[in-house]
Amino acid sequence: MLRKKCWQIVLASGLSVASVTATPIYAGESALTQNNADLKSEQSRQRADYIREHYSKFEYRIPMRDGTLLFTSIYIPNDASSKKTYPILMVRTPYSVAPYGANQYKQVLGPTADDEKEAYIFVFQDVRGKYLSEGEFVNMRPHIDHKHSNTDVDESSDTYDTIDWLVKHLPNNNGKVGQWGISYPGFYTSAGAIDSHPALKAISPQAPIADWFRGDDMHRNGAFNVQMAFDFFYNFGRRRTLPTDKPKHDELDFGTPDGYEFFLNLGSLTHVNEQYYHHEIPFWDDIIAHPNYDQFWQSRNLLPHLKNIKAAVMTVGGWYDTEDLYGPLHTYQAIEKQNPGIQNTLVVGPWIHGGWTRTDGDKVGDTSFGYKTANTFQPMEFAFFKHYLKGSDAVPLPKAWMFETGANRWRGFDTWPPKDSQNQSLYFHSDGKLSLMPPAPAENTSYDEYISDPSKPVPYTTEIRTGWSKDYVGADQRFAGRRPDVLSWQTEVLEKDVTLAGPLQADLFVSVTGTDADFVVKLIDVYPADAKEGDTDRGHQQTLVRGEPFRARYRDGFDKAEPLVPGQITRIGFAINDVFHTFQRGHRIMVQVQSSWFPFIDRNPQTFVPNIYEAKDSDFIKATHRIYHNDVQASALHVKILPAADQLK
Repeated sequence: MLRKKCWQIVLASGLSVASVTATPIYAGESALTQNNADLKSEQSRQRADYIREHYSKFEYRIPMRDGTLLFTSIYIPNDASSKKTYPILMVRTPYSVAPYGANQYKQVLGPTADDEKEAYIFVFQDVRGKYLSEGEFVNMRPHIDHKHSNTDVDESSDTYDTIDWLVKHLPNNNGKVGQWGISYPGFYTSAGAIDSHPALKAISPQAPIADWFRGDDMHRNGAFNVQMAFDFFYNFGRRRTLPTDKPKHDELDFGTPDGYEFFLNLGSLTHVNEQYYHHEIPFWDDIIAHPNYDQFWQSRNLLPHLKNIKAAVMTVGGWYDTEDLYGPLHTYQAIEKQNPGIQNTLVVGPWIHGGWTRTDGDKVGDTSFGYKTANTFQPMEFAFFKHYLKGSDAVPLPKAWMFETGANRWRGFDTWPPKDSQNQSLYFHSDGKLSLMPPAPAENTSYDEYISDPSKPVPYTTEIRTGWSKDYVGADQRFAGRRPDVLSWQTEVLEKDVTLAGPLQADLFVSVTGTDADFVVKLIDVYPADAKEGDTDRGHQQTLVRGEPFRARYRDGFDKAEPLVPGQITRIGFAINDVFHTFQRGHRIMVQVQSSWFPFIDRNPQTFVPNIYEAKDSDFIKATHRIYHNDVQASALHVKILPAADQLK
């Protein structure tokens, strides 16, 4: 692979819909798929063999400032010596550093096999309170800005103490440390950079969790991701009494392969402890006890604490990450604002959660990108760590290196959002029309309405599964648009490409007959009638670009829940995660609005209950929801449009 010429700002040209091909299923493909699987299996075996032959493993218990010992596995290159020293590349994780035992080796050490051949001292640590590490585990452990004694510990102090021990006690290290991790380990990477150790030279928080209430994993704008939380905490959330390398893991018997059926039959969330958890999952009980954005959640927001970072930073995320897209976008912005002058880069590709490492990155759901995009990013990641930890040639990184979906190409920017992006609004009109022009006065009585029924919630995916879907974020939305409880507005056929680049903002004027409601806003790319991907007909496909729910009780602030007044027109505004997408000429832009997204998001009972998680089955009622679109109550989706080079003044 090309390494010295690490990357170019634009690495792929734009592709038309017809040329962005997904491989169709045809006779003989099964043999090809098997050959690819065999090849990957052989590559994995060779990678594992290389690690076993070229590295020696050691296990240590590293003391923290309060005396707690953290279990750490270390893989040192066999040729390390006083004349050949190596930097340290570390991962801190709550998911286990397994396999345990000095003679039991991981099959993967670095982000890629090339990192293992380049050679680092690879370090993996069980975080405080997990597996073989001592102490108490705390989910999203709050950061302590001002530490007054050795008992004031957090993930920043544990990282500092670990690095200090490593550089002082590991033989043949060069005094430089890098840290990386995906998802929860991404959070530990971000937290570890705060007030960082002088030896920490480069970090890459990848899909890092930033705020579990505002936008990552468990909540979206206060709306609860019940399917993810229920599945995740069933095992991860169990108490551990003593350090162990053999935690108890039980398979939950859903009694059906259909998650929609399971969670609908479950009814009110009060039944979770009655039937399944039995108050044995402490963090589930914490969620139920803290329905609003109170101090419990605010203290777990890492963003305001991302200060005094001296290491170079490469934050990585995926446009199709259904778990943690909020995290990387806001981690980059917080570091940029609070640490002026450091090397700080944001990379976002067309990937699911961890897809830049765990997949080829060539497609998601019904969306294809034309090639293996992960192969484009990995040399950049390789060169980043090699430069800052080994002193190789500098990497010419932009502030933001972003994949433009729809056009399927990489682009670099000096800022994100791009400085040339322009604020515009897509206004809802009568007869399902969407336009940059606001409604005229003649439309002053205009609204659309639907009946929202919690007993028949809108599904978020057509997949039959109990775990959460990773493909729905790029899926065809026609299954939803055909329901009477989903409203759609779309533009005329576009005469030229339209590129949206940056955050979105929903601005709805609504009335309801109940006293509470959720609103889901989805941005959709509607393909032309003759669109094809290879032999696959994509005519009139309605491809999801971005979707976000909002719990209307939080319209005046996430820290306080307030009921809606039946029949009263109310303005509901909320942020939607960034996009970088080109709607090609011949396509249409569509916006859908609905009031459920099940079971990804729990059902709103539509009767206001101070603690929504304590709603009874009898609180769930039908309600009529109206969306207004007139010159006074002009519902819209606010966007940032990036003009093409020939459109700039």
